[in-house]
Amino acid sequence: MLLKRIILLSLIISFININTSFAYDIGNEVNEKEYPSADTVLPKQNAKADFIIEGSIEKNIDMTLDKCIELALGNNPQINAAFHDILASDARIKQVWSNYFPQVSWQTGYTRIRQLQLSDALGKNLTFNYYILGQVTLQQMLYDFGVTQNQATIKRLDYEAYKTTLGATINDVIYQTKDAYYNLLYAFENKRVAEDTVKKFEMFYNQAKAFYEIGMNPKVDVTIAEVNLSNAKLQLIQADNAVNLAVARLNNVMGVPFIDKYNVQERLKYQPVDITFNQSIEIARDARPELKLAELKVESANQTLKLVKKSYFPTLSIEGQLQVGGKSWTSNHGYNLGGYLNFPTVNGMLIKNEIQEARYLYDKEIANAKNTQNQIYLEIQNAYLMLEEKKNQMPVAMLGVKQAKENYELSYGRYRVGEANPTELKDAQINYQQAQLSYYNALYQYNSAKASLEKAIGKNLASNTSDIVELGK
Repeated sequence: MLLKRIILLSLIISFININTSFAYDIGNEVNEKEYPSADTVLPKQNAKADFIIEGSIEKNIDMTLDKCIELALGNNPQINAAFHDILASDARIKQVWSNYFPQVSWQTGYTRIRQLQLSDALGKNLTFNYYILGQVTLQQMLYDFGVTQNQATIKRLDYEAYKTTLGATINDVIYQTKDAYYNLLYAFENKRVAEDTVKKFEMFYNQAKAFYEIGMNPKVDVTIAEVNLSNAKLQLIQADNAVNLAVARLNNVMGVPFIDKYNVQERLKYQPVDITFNQSIEIARDARPELKLAELKVESANQTLKLVKKSYFPTLSIEGQLQVGGKSWTSNHGYNLGGYLNFPTVNGMLIKNEIQEARYLYDKEIANAKNTQNQIYLEIQNAYLMLEEKKNQMPVAMLGVKQAKENYELSYGRYRVGEANPTELKDAQINYQQAQLSYYNALYQYNSAKASLEKAIGKNLASNTSDIVELGK
């Protein structure tokens, strides 16, 4: 009996080895035009794509996270817009200081005047022609009691705020790029799992068909294997499309949606970081742009309050004027010189309420700064706790993959010798597939949480390279 079983097992293995190089038709014969074979709609395995930079000597480039961030910093329109806000703000500072520059104007004209009262008194029309060939006026403001200085200070604070906003925008774009890149790696891992599942179900199908051919198992086992293989191929198609969607998302974040195809050779890795919550808070105090921006808004509101209090201050200036004209275009010339102390029109009630408004807005910015600090503290706390949660999930997820793989290998070995049924093998394969997907999902969430904490504190975290873990390595 033992010899008979050994001979039968040898025949089965030989049959499988002979037929693995052939493609089997799945299911019953169908109308191929209306219902194409699953093999014809599988994702095509593209050749190695090239990422080409026009004008560059280097043609074949493997995309990495660092290169993605470099592309994003150079092409993301949000960064470009924030940078031009800085340039515009710098121009506004110079506009304010232009108050101390002389103002020059030039005027020419012709006036015809008929004196109504004198014409009635003298009984004849008195008409005068007045010509101005040129009237040049030069005006220089000497001092405005600190008004221009306050205005320039406010514009300079706006300039610093725009620079800080650029830093915050860069911080956010880097986080979006990291998350999109990790999502792309996660999509690739899911596709690899789907491809591996298809291969395993193909072996399952070949095994079931071999048993059916020699009369060991019924036709239902082949049918079950056919359904499982078709479902696996469907999941592979979905996984392939998920990769394309992840690529589109990453390209959009980088600001290059029409970029040529490129290679992504990196894989998701577990790179633990050692940082305490208190260390995260200390780093954020110096590096988080939003904290500095809140302080700048408080100081800007304070300067605005000081400026409003000077609403009734006068302006000291001098003015010179040269005229050429008279009865004819060049008949005479004249000039005016003068110094002026110009007091604005004072509305006591208006100025009083403007000062109160500025004071309230100053108090509001103080409250907003406190709220910003609280929100950042909460953001860091959430990101840190999330990172700790995902870090603790990693050993469990890795153990789950090892256990599921071992269970699958045992079930497949039992099935090959006729000791297990198709349902047991299918369950083991599905459990193994889900364990892999759960592991890669945990790995993606860990890396995403790490990027979120980096955004929250405004700095990149150095990984402990000696503890880098990659599945299967």
